[in-house]
Amino acid sequence: MDVKLLALMALLAVATQVPASNAKPISLVERCWCRSTLNTVPQRSIKELKFLHTPNCPFQVIAKLKNNREVCINPETKWLQQYLKNAINKVKKSRRRKSKKN
Repeated sequence: MDVKLLALMALLAVATQVPASNAKPISLVERCWCRSTLNTVPQRSIKELKFLHTPNCPFQVIAKLKNNREVCINPETKWLQQYLKNAINKVKKSRRRKSKKN
């Protein structure tokens, strides 16, 4: 048998025995959901807000609008910063109330 053919068969035999990985390709892992953000989104048109924080991407805010379109909002937007501060304060207050009850 030819040495090249024998080497190819051995390589194929080894390749078929290697377990498949469950990891996603690097290009999908490192991809951020928000590639661009909007600074002006009318608050009344927002149905839902989602907050994403992944290791390879900056903090991302995704707004689902009433027309079911999803857009990324700049996290530095003034009204959004105020919304987040209010939400954090509300959580802190509810935790204080729970700890006082115990």
